[in-house]
Amino acid sequence: MKRVLILAAAASAGCWAQPAPDCQPAPSNAAGALYPCIHSDLRVTFRMVAPDAHKVLVSSNNTDGGIKGPIELVRDGSGAWSVTVGPVVPGFHYYWYVVDGIEVSDPSSESYFGHNKELSGVEVPEKGTDFYDVKDVPHGDVRTHWYRSKTTGAWRRAYVYTPPGYDRNANARYPVLYLQHGANENGSSWSRQGRAGLILDNLIAAGKAKAMIVVMETGYASQPTAPFGPAPAPAPAPAAAGSSPSAFERIVLDDLIPMIDGTYRTVADREHRAMAGLSMGGAQTLQITLSHLDKFSWIGCFSAPIRSFDAKTAYNGVFADAAAFNRKVHLLWIGAGTAETAMHDGAKTMHEALDKAGVKNVFYESQGTAHEFQTWRRDLADFAPRLFR
Repeated sequence: MKRVLILAAAASAGCWAQPAPDCQPAPSNAAGALYPCIHSDLRVTFRMVAPDAHKVLVSSNNTDGGIKGPIELVRDGSGAWSVTVGPVVPGFHYYWYVVDGIEVSDPSSESYFGHNKELSGVEVPEKGTDFYDVKDVPHGDVRTHWYRSKTTGAWRRAYVYTPPGYDRNANARYPVLYLQHGANENGSSWSRQGRAGLILDNLIAAGKAKAMIVVMETGYASQPTAPFGPAPAPAPAPAAAGSSPSAFERIVLDDLIPMIDGTYRTVADREHRAMAGLSMGGAQTLQITLSHLDKFSWIGCFSAPIRSFDAKTAYNGVFADAAAFNRKVHLLWIGAGTAETAMHDGAKTMHEALDKAGVKNVFYESQGTAHEFQTWRRDLADFAPRLFR
């Protein structure tokens, strides 16, 4: 532990070495940190100072267009280690260092919850793209809301985006989008890595989306007798007839929705309630909404793991009567990145089967992006303007 702390302190000192003129500090860096820095051609330079280390690597999850680690850094005469990688696909990418076999976060980076732990992250700006940037427009708030779950008997934390003007317009009521993260992330992921609040701020300011409340909860739950911890991603397949809902499904229906409707100025009916999610959250969204169309009429599925799909039997036959489904559901939105092959193929299969069955749906492809937040930012930017129209 002592050695890791010493290395972390040394790495922090390394942020002050001036980068090359064309290399700008990443927007995701800790305040004042110069590295990682982004070159004009989208290469990324990583640097840390660890004079007593024997080997330093930079690594990532390798599931997106980011750093394809582990990549070995090169030591200079002052004890600083560095490497330039890429070009890297624009967007947000997790990374960490491996110092003499020990995984450590980069103290020059902000921390983001992913892979079921706090990690470093590098934001690579996409040229000509600003829909998730901070702009000179009215801004909403992301509030941390603790509440007691009757389902689990434990305290839970939801992140709640309230739109610009929420506190001033005391008589206004708002529709609600429940927005879920992916596996091994948590309720903070959409607002931090995904920049959901900024996306909504910009869409609302431009008149492209209705003002709405967005609720972001952590998608893991256990019954009181079970230990708390991340749950495996639920398969996007119909629940068996008469089967019990998952603990998280019960939380959404019995705890979360009543708490939000009782605390915030919502329009508390299915016509003004949406749910969407990415990856695991997309699978959870399909299972919860399609099993409870009395609660939801707007549905978004971002990069869910859809391995097979039969429109006649899926989700206990909810699509079997296409006309009835189309009357109940205002929007069924399905999307994926073209570079996340398995997720894209599954989404396209579902879309084509629904089209053939006469079920209205929207299919969106994020060009060139993989299983990563750049895909899901684009998804949200296309999905949100369609809601509550």
